[in-house]
Amino acid sequence: MQKLLQIDFPFNGPFGEEMSTVLAELAQSITEEPGFIWKIWTEQQSLKEAGGIYLFTDEPSAQAYLEKHTARLKSLGVNEVRARIYDVNQSLSKITKAPIK
Repeated sequence: MQKLLQIDFPFNGPFGEEMSTVLAELAQSITEEPGFIWKIWTEQQSLKEAGGIYLFTDEPSAQAYLEKHTARLKSLGVNEVRARIYDVNQSLSKITKAPIK
């Protein structure tokens, strides 16, 4: 069953186009993670937060990525990583045009 992973954390920037430039290599590497389907990047400069919504093929893939990404963030000085893994109700999600198969 597909799993949705939601992550957010305190982030001092960069934001917007500068973030896109600086994190392009990271974005490319995420596409190569086992079980990865897609990611929506999130950011809120006024709150100094960033994160993402990910879709993975299964829970072990989502959990493995969460552990890897949390360790990466902590190595960069991010102490608070908030995350949840959810089941995806595909029937209802398809009705509401979610980008899932």
